Amino acid sequence: MPDPPSGKNRKRYRDFKSYLREKFGCSVYKLQIDAGFTCPNRDGTLATGGCIYCDGRGSALRQRGPLPAVAAQLAKSKELYRKLRGAKKYIAYFQTFTNTYGPFEKLKALYEEALAQKDVIGLAVGTRPDCISDEVITLLDGYGRDSHVWVEYGLQSAHDKTLHYINRGHDYRAFTEAVERTAGKNILICTHIIAGLPGETRDDILETARRLAALPIQGIKIHLALALEGTVMGRLFREGNISLMTKEEYVNTVCDILEVLPPDMVIQRLTADGYRDIYLAPDWGRNKMQVLNAIECELERRDTFQGAKFRP
Repeated sequence: MPDPPSGKNRKRYRDFKSYLREKFGCSVYKLQIDAGFTCPNRDGTLATGGCIYCDGRGSALRQRGPLPAVAAQLAKSKELYRKLRGAKKYIAYFQTFTNTYGPFEKLKALYEEALAQKDVIGLAVGTRPDCISDEVITLLDGYGRDSHVWVEYGLQSAHDKTLHYINRGHDYRAFTEAVERTAGKNILICTHIIAGLPGETRDDILETARRLAALPIQGIKIHLALALEGTVMGRLFREGNISLMTKEEYVNTVCDILEVLPPDMVIQRLTADGYRDIYLAPDWGRNKMQVLNAIECELERRDTFQGAKFRP
């Protein structure tokens, strides 16, 4: 059986905050950037409706008007994090929509604008597995020689039937191919999954986790399936056509996932939050800290930890 997480981390999983502190010796925070990108699943390249859980508005900053430059966004966030949390170093997180979806020279300029800012020690680039070229991978690999670079691939599920139902616009093979092309570079790979998608069983979710555990992936974000106003899932929930996980089901499922993941995989997220103005359900999911505490309590009750059931 693998050993539990060690070092200064007192949690039963390898959380992102502790990982960054151990690596850099100080508090490091990801600063979210909306660089004005769209998505091929929305602009007509693949589809126009987007994924069934996405409301399509983009960040709160985008909703307020023209987007400030990347440098201005970072400067404002840095000031806030310094005052509230004593942050010293930062990762520029290109978060909103598909952040490798654009002309190469535009991508290069935006990434380098972020890396040029004081105390920014790396990049995290959120994207789709079917939307990253070898040219962009090579670019990020170059940055990774001197900076801390993550690529975050949205997957949500390893099951093609689910990907089709949620209108992802790609299959699982597109994801594994993207991982294969990215692996072995100066780039860390994080993937996003959603627990509680319509039609998926607990066994389906655990199969996704086991498949990811066998791939060269260094990080994961686990999200809770939410019903939001303005989304297909929101409409389906209101019409009574789908049900969402209970708190107990979600907590137990997340603990099951953690047990089968490699003990060295970095857990960047364990639930979803935000969207307060359009949030429909589940009601218990509004309190992020309560959910995180429940997960830790369940791990303690089981006397288990990340990697306890991992089999290479």
